Amino acid sequence: MKNTISLADFKAMIDNALQQIKAREDEFSQLDAVIGDGDHGQAIATAMSVVAEKAATGSAFKSMLGDMGMEVLMQVSGSTSTLLGALFLGMSDGVGEVTELSATDVKKMFASALKNVLMQTKAKVGDKTMMDALQPAVDAIVGSSSEDIAEILKGAAEAAIAGAEATIEMKANFGRARNYGEKSIGTMDSGAASWSCMFAAFAEAIE
Repeated sequence: MKNTISLADFKAMIDNALQQIKAREDEFSQLDAVIGDGDHGQAIATAMSVVAEKAATGSAFKSMLGDMGMEVLMQVSGSTSTLLGALFLGMSDGVGEVTELSATDVKKMFASALKNVLMQTKAKVGDKTMMDALQPAVDAIVGSSSEDIAEILKGAAEAAIAGAEATIEMKANFGRARNYGEKSIGTMDSGAASWSCMFAAFAEAIE
């Protein structure tokens, strides 16, 4: 039973996400190459490297998450960093300047993160984007009745992975991929794949 997560726990979540994304960087770029620019793997790995580096020096949740979000926005260009930056800035808005989070705090943090990302994109579930992983993951977190953070994050990971897999049968409605129309059906969205990887890594680190 994991009733709280510490700064060290959260940093371990971020470090694991970076490792898992780096390990699958080529896979994400290959998915992106089918209906996009083919650079998503590099983009998400670069952005997460910046995030992890900033997280390492954090001493309290609110300021650490804010610094993580701002740093990735300043250092890395492109939609990937914009959305990742929005995620962590939104997390910062949802927590206090504390060194430990309860299950309730974690739920508030992710709800705030989603709210901020939604201010940066018009994409919704079903549009074949990273939102197909993020929205189900956060819905699972917020909707969980559990006080066990490990269980909550496991549910989020499962929802994110299922959401990413569902994009295979979708037609893309955003970005360069939408130009492919019906041809975009049959390939998983690279953003949904990488964001589901991130949530799976979060859960793995807290098991």
